[in-house]
Amino acid sequence: MEKIKKQALFADLGLVAVAFVWGSGFVASKNALDSMSPMMLMTVRFAVASLLSGFIFRKNLKNLSKDTIKAGCVIGFFLFTAFAAQMIGLQYMLAGKQAFLTATNVIMVPFIYWAVKKHRPDQYNFVAAFIMLLGLALLTIDFSVGFSFNPGDALTLLCALLYACHIVVVGIYSKEHDPFALTVIQLGFAAIVSLAYVLLTGEFTLAIPIPGLINGLYLGIFCTFLAFLGQTVAQKYTNSTHAAIILSLEAVFGSLLSIMILGEDFTLMMFLGCLVIFMGILTAETKWSFLKTAFLKTKQDTPEKITEI
Repeated sequence: MEKIKKQALFADLGLVAVAFVWGSGFVASKNALDSMSPMMLMTVRFAVASLLSGFIFRKNLKNLSKDTIKAGCVIGFFLFTAFAAQMIGLQYMLAGKQAFLTATNVIMVPFIYWAVKKHRPDQYNFVAAFIMLLGLALLTIDFSVGFSFNPGDALTLLCALLYACHIVVVGIYSKEHDPFALTVIQLGFAAIVSLAYVLLTGEFTLAIPIPGLINGLYLGIFCTFLAFLGQTVAQKYTNSTHAAIILSLEAVFGSLLSIMILGEDFTLMMFLGCLVIFMGILTAETKWSFLKTAFLKTKQDTPEKITEI
């Protein structure tokens, strides 16, 4: 029992670390974009991550079937397009604001799964969607000048939609294929397409300033490769609902770090929007099951306390 508790504790700490690293990725991306184009940054990030994952999981790449390669490429397509929309959108908006807008993908997933698998979302998903729309209005609309929705907002919501599609196809294909092989293939696909793009457009350059290169390497090593590996290992020792609560802190860390490191200024309305979206994320991911569990535990403990008196 003591061993299980220690494993659960280390799993929680690991997931907090993953959420923190993912949140810091918005800051690193914003800084890196001062030194290179969005697609060049993606080339560096995914090249580093794919080379590392390919080396670590090289045994999983033996005897790959055509179906596995195809599945990995489909997943890689959604990964590439989601990050492309995110990186381009980040040029027009605050990193902290983008952290929360990107996190709305968890609310979109059940509805995309509904469209693909005809599995209707429950009432919590519909409530979460309504909460998300309210939060988006508070976060993106500048009420002082009327309706204002900038390109960064639109691209980031497109990123959230594409990443939600990525989550759905990963869920489908990972049941049929080796998940580690799929990971290597999708990262490799994103790296190759990013490289092809910068070569064709003339954006490719090796003259990247040191600060930009450091941020790019940080994104590839920590925010992509190690974060994925940490999440995979940690979730062996905890349930998905508990993990979802902790990982949803990514948006919180992203906003806080953006304010602390980048000096971004959040208005009260934007803060309320972030808070509302976070409530929507918790509703969609956890269905408030942890409150139900706490209530039942309290109810069960009450008779014993009365008896003691």
